Amino acid sequence: MIPDEFDYLAPATLAEALQVLQERGEDAKILAGGHSLIPLMKLRLARPKLLVDLRRLNELGGVRQSGAGLVIGAMTTHAEIAGSAAVAQVAPALAQAAQQIGDRQVRARGTIGGSLAHNDPAADLPAVMLALDADMVLRSAAGERVVPAGSFFRGMLETDLRPNELLVELRVAAAPRSVYAKMPNPASHYAIVGVAAAVDGNGTVHAARIGVTGAAPVAFRASAAEGVLAGKALTAETIAQAAERSPEGQELLGDIHASAEYRAALVRLLTKRALQRLS
Repeated sequence: MIPDEFDYLAPATLAEALQVLQERGEDAKILAGGHSLIPLMKLRLARPKLLVDLRRLNELGGVRQSGAGLVIGAMTTHAEIAGSAAVAQVAPALAQAAQQIGDRQVRARGTIGGSLAHNDPAADLPAVMLALDADMVLRSAAGERVVPAGSFFRGMLETDLRPNELLVELRVAAAPRSVYAKMPNPASHYAIVGVAAAVDGNGTVHAARIGVTGAAPVAFRASAAEGVLAGKALTAETIAQAAERSPEGQELLGDIHASAEYRAALVRLLTKRALQRLS
């Protein structure tokens, strides 16, 4: 298939990109890595009048440490994140997830910001952002907003981003006890189910955060399972109790890849595996 006609712009500065979005709004679509948008355009499911390519905005790339945590530019590729020693040390769940995205070509071109802004229900990174309790920095020509991950992912392919805003960076607090476990689709490597878990405290769990992707229309926190873990040690019994409750309260997806019942079983299994790796 061939995309519909569109105008193309590759701004040289972030200020220029934001001004274009301010002027064109919903007529414009952002091109980051392109792995989600270009196929939709070829099928004419997306017909932007203007494509705004961010490839020249080097200011939106890179990983840097900020205090004990990390600041990650939205145009940082999955390969850069997977290979970052700082990410592996400060937020290992993010490094593990990035290593499992697509194939080498996808990881070399795809960007963290593009993936999060697209918010595919089977994408790996939304679950990790929830487990890491990350902040999304959104910027427009009028100013900046900081939105927690729990408020950013709103529904299937829907986020809190406004038409005149860009996701410019992610702020991640230190979570050295964090992991990501996944059952991939063998063809696409998207998550049939993926579970990211992070715990605070040694011995006794002061707080636990468990993000789940692939199982529902939007990534979610397994709050019932988190509640089981609070104030307890990660024993085999506690982990089993938490895993059993991990799909609780969610309406899970059923499709050609997996039934809702199978996905519920995978959520329990992968939650158990993730927590076992942290115990």
